[in-house]
Amino acid sequence: MSIGDAEGGVGGSARAGFPSLNQRIFAPFKLATVIDAVAGRGIMPETVLDRTGLTLAEVRDPHTLTSIGQYLIACENIVAAGAEFADAFEIGSRLHLSAYGMYGYALMCSPTMREFFDFAVRYQPLATPTVRLGWRIEGAFAIWRFQEIYRDVMSNEVRTFLIRQQMKMTYTHIRDTAGADNLPVRAIFALAEDAQSADDEKELSCSCIYGEDANELHYPIGILEQTPELGNRLTRAMLEETCDRLIGQSRIASGLSGEVYQLLLLAPNQAASMTSIAEQLGLQERTLRRRLAAEDTSYGEIVDDVRRKLAIEYLQTTRMSVDDVAWKVGFSDSANLRRAIRRWTGKTINEVRAGK
Repeated sequence: MSIGDAEGGVGGSARAGFPSLNQRIFAPFKLATVIDAVAGRGIMPETVLDRTGLTLAEVRDPHTLTSIGQYLIACENIVAAGAEFADAFEIGSRLHLSAYGMYGYALMCSPTMREFFDFAVRYQPLATPTVRLGWRIEGAFAIWRFQEIYRDVMSNEVRTFLIRQQMKMTYTHIRDTAGADNLPVRAIFALAEDAQSADDEKELSCSCIYGEDANELHYPIGILEQTPELGNRLTRAMLEETCDRLIGQSRIASGLSGEVYQLLLLAPNQAASMTSIAEQLGLQERTLRRRLAAEDTSYGEIVDDVRRKLAIEYLQTTRMSVDDVAWKVGFSDSANLRRAIRRWTGKTINEVRAGK
């Protein structure tokens, strides 16, 4: 199956919680980087954008919204036009965190690299993702794992291109945040060893192992306690609030969780039960629970997200009393709202209302 023929819906449990291939919710920064990176090879912008439905002017406009599917098609186009794995590394080296908007700035402001790792995984759906990020500690290493989630809609050549691109992107992001001296100690590839292998070691500054079950980048565990040069806890907290809102907006347009989100937004103060929401969707409650779990969320998490979004909006944009806001978003009293605001933001209601 080619990328252009793939259905718009998210397919398979590996993609759960991610936007569908055809949802246009991302700024075009990655596409712009691809166009610039392959220009020197003589690949024209029109070739890169063939079948994407996008023009060069639209890609240069920061207000244009693009999809993961359009990005995958662009990568398919450049591989077909003669792009080599060196171009995958070049694209990865150009995609600095400064190109990722609020998500990237929040990562650069992480108080510690451990928080950087956590934040990168939690908010990855904001970054036009082509793999699912994860990380773990194993022995003396902090290990990034890159789970392939669109393998069924791309050729092996495009798959290999994107894996190398992702490895170099993560390598670049770590250097952007922790400094050029922080290098991986090994890279693990779920790919066969090929003629590119020597370049892999050069580009990633570490030994590489092939034919494994996963794609991973291993760093010394000590990196987790380092403080990024731009680390600032208060700035990161403010940017995290913005990322939370952006994640909420993507949920509105994404999968079954988006449908639940929209229904709850209509009447949050009625504290709709999961049973009633399931009935409105024509589902049994256990089916709704199972399908939300497959999207990496739960009914309770969506309710909490809706209440957070609305409560902060009411507090910052209206003069409603705290009691009225509490009732409006489904809390039994203002004390419960105050506790929730503290949990969501780390601030008091007065601080939120003042925009601090």
